[in-house]
Amino acid sequence: MSPRCLALRHVAFEGLGVLERLLPELGFEFHYHDIGDGPLPAEDIESCELLVALGGPIGVYEVEAYPWLVEETSAIGERLRAKKPTLGVCLGAQLMAASLGARVGPGPTKEIGYAPLSLTPTGLASALAPFADQPVLHWHGDNFDLPRGSVRLAFTECCPNQAFALEHYGLGLQFHVEVEPDKLESWLIGHTVELSKAGVRPATLRKQAAQFGEETARRGHEALAKWLEGAFI
Repeated sequence: MSPRCLALRHVAFEGLGVLERLLPELGFEFHYHDIGDGPLPAEDIESCELLVALGGPIGVYEVEAYPWLVEETSAIGERLRAKKPTLGVCLGAQLMAASLGARVGPGPTKEIGYAPLSLTPTGLASALAPFADQPVLHWHGDNFDLPRGSVRLAFTECCPNQAFALEHYGLGLQFHVEVEPDKLESWLIGHTVELSKAGVRPATLRKQAAQFGEETARRGHEALAKWLEGAFI
């Protein structure tokens, strides 16, 4: 039987991206659970071989408006405490951090667009090494503190914690390396209100995607493959 990947998807256009190609290459079968579409599959979150928590335009602290965040955060925390392979992207990384007791809250500014990262020495020796000199897609307004037991892998000037690792089994990425550039238009439509409020022009993001998107996705495939290989040691 193939190992199973469960992807928790919060908005339809923020999917697995390059992982949809990579996971079958590595022998995984995958399926999505769309948050808000039926009960949270707590049993599947616990039992799947790989969990991927994807992004979304809300904050993990908005539990009054979105009460299901409490159950989702708790389920992710139980999985992490069991040291089961888990990848979090943007909101997913924030959920991982919050599930282990770290603070998550609004940052000083929104980061939206393709821009570089700074990798820590540990990050340079990690699966993220391909991004030492390659822009990634930033799309967030919240920042997280490092969860206990994690190590920092990357940062930017206005976001001191852009990525963290939990031993071999957990990886949290504030940014996006999974996005296929030909899918970006759906992001521009889905996030139109946020872009307008942030003063970011869709044309600017299209230009950046044309310049950097294909190479970022290629390196994202490479980096995620390397992390997955190490996550199942």
